[in-house]
Amino acid sequence: MKRTPITFSELKARPFEIFNTGWFILSAGDFAKGEYNGMTISWGSFGTLWGKPFAMVVVRPQRHTLPFLENGDSFTLSAFGPEWKDALKFFGSKSGAQFDKFKETGLTAEAAQSVAAPAIAEAELVIECRKTYADWMKPECFIDAKAIADWYPAKDFHKIVFGEVAAVSAVEKYWK
Repeated sequence: MKRTPITFSELKARPFEIFNTGWFILSAGDFAKGEYNGMTISWGSFGTLWGKPFAMVVVRPQRHTLPFLENGDSFTLSAFGPEWKDALKFFGSKSGAQFDKFKETGLTAEAAQSVAAPAIAEAELVIECRKTYADWMKPECFIDAKAIADWYPAKDFHKIVFGEVAAVSAVEKYWK
């Protein structure tokens, strides 16, 4: 897919929709070393923190992608057209410990513009991030613990990771 490098301020996306219904593949690790994995995410956010654009993602402890995210210094978020929905379902439901998700879905990992984590060639939008902060959700910090409890019956609280946006590339629909 031919994407154009753009600035984060040029990005035209509906953040609630792109996470909730569009989904992203979160990729982490080191593309050059061939040590990376990806997973589908539908929870996260974009904004400004410490004077810089950021993306925030959350990953449960049992996900195979988490060690790649913890051990690396970066991650990417890749968004796709509707023709890739089955691939995103696969990335979200299968473990990289048992499957080569890229091979199984026909998606292609490639070098990102500015970070070690891979981009995905077929993506319409790639947001490259350098990690800036990470911590575990703490159950004692939930304001309305009863409302949250149904999301965590196994007490497998997410790790929260913030990343400064280092580069963005997109097809026209994300910037015109």
